[in-house]
Amino acid sequence: MLEWRDLQGEKVKEFQASVPFESVEAVDPKAEEAQLVLRTRQGDQNALRELVNRHRVRLIRTAANVLRDPMEAEDVAQEAFLKAFRELHRLRDDRAFASFVYRICVRLCVDRLRVKRAEPAELEPRQEAQGGSIETRMLVEKVLNQLPPDLRLTLVLREMEQMSYEEVAETMGVPVGTVRSRLHTARERFRALWNIATREEESY
Repeated sequence: MLEWRDLQGEKVKEFQASVPFESVEAVDPKAEEAQLVLRTRQGDQNALRELVNRHRVRLIRTAANVLRDPMEAEDVAQEAFLKAFRELHRLRDDRAFASFVYRICVRLCVDRLRVKRAEPAELEPRQEAQGGSIETRMLVEKVLNQLPPDLRLTLVLREMEQMSYEEVAETMGVPVGTVRSRLHTARERFRALWNIATREEESY
């Protein structure tokens, strides 16, 4: 019977040699996704559905955070997937499908935000909030709606989606330096607009 005092010098080597070692190959998620993309290119509907299932929830959540409208977010996510699969020939690296479809989703969100900003604002009756958290959420949405699309999107991806600067840059298709600059501006404007909005709320 092997005891602790035996695990010294040559005994250690003998013990290690007697223990079977099985090599477990780690699964690379990007390589796995590249295989799904390849199969999708070949017309495999199961692979296509798997790609949708992998990214659907996050795509909808991102769109909802940007657009502040869950129903519209569903539409944008669906449109992003359709556009991504139609333009799959533009994807140079099959391992980068996630970034590819997120960039499409982000562009669609920005387009919709620009259309909304161009439309005349509709006055809605002020809702009575039941609880501070609901009131705060409504105020956050009000302030976010006043930010330009690029600043709003940068703020949402970084602060709400918790993306790194590099991930935001890749998703938006801009340099990291641009992300940092936009984020700084977005935070400053949000803070200023927030102060104005809270003062207005207090005056009611």
